[in-house]
Amino acid sequence: MTYNILRHRDHPGGLADPALLNRVRDDLARDGWTLLRGFDPEMEDFSALVTTLCRRVTFDPARKHATATTQMVDAGLGPIGLHIENGNSPRCPDIVAFFSQNAAFEGSQTTICDGRAVWDRFDDELRARWSQRMTVERLLPEALWKRYLANEHPAISEPGEVTLEHVMQFKAAIPDQDFDLHDDGTLTYRLTVDPVRPSAFGGGARGFANAILGPSHNYQPPRYAMADGTDVAPDEIEEIRDRAEEVTHEINWQDGDIAVLDNTRVMHGRRAIADANRNLFIGMGMI
Repeated sequence: MTYNILRHRDHPGGLADPALLNRVRDDLARDGWTLLRGFDPEMEDFSALVTTLCRRVTFDPARKHATATTQMVDAGLGPIGLHIENGNSPRCPDIVAFFSQNAAFEGSQTTICDGRAVWDRFDDELRARWSQRMTVERLLPEALWKRYLANEHPAISEPGEVTLEHVMQFKAAIPDQDFDLHDDGTLTYRLTVDPVRPSAFGGGARGFANAILGPSHNYQPPRYAMADGTDVAPDEIEEIRDRAEEVTHEINWQDGDIAVLDNTRVMHGRRAIADANRNLFIGMGMI
């Protein structure tokens, strides 16, 4: 994977410079990610960058907001497995951006892995299995699914406004999802996805880009089932984790760094946090 660094000295016009934004988009299309260094951004600058790159911003309902378009990253201190952001949600973002306001002195490197490189390491048997569609099923507490729907449904903005009609409208608007609403307000949802997918930025090649290797820090661990009726077994996940590690790279953060990833191609995770004195923020959305 190419380690792209776009530096302020080469783009003195700052984060709003059209030439820089074109370079970011070119890097995403070619390599799946890029790193912006030396721009000394404020939170408003990061938020504006996210808004410029994304036609529509989306959120994780389990995270706290930093601004109207960005959220705090807080997922404990342990390592985080590779995943695409919101990969188990009905609207998976095309772009995810991270802002390292204060970098850790030690540990907590963000890991990145090109799904195309993982797919290249699969033999014919693995390719046949993962070319199937996959269904994700998990139970969501009422507060989380209502917060998500309030973010995603155009007619409402607060969780308290959610009605069953809104749920049915959202289901009808996005294919391949279903749900069971329970008496206690919890919701079991099922979403069918392609675990191997093309990039939203084109290029033709497909990549292994999904969330099966990733965390469930704020959620119940999901059940993954393939189209042939078999569940994804823990040993399968570990085998793929080992293959992915061979082509995983690390971002060693510096204060003020911003990383922008093609979330339909490049998975990310995190090494264990040794220095908790860090502030990392996220923004994501559709191109």
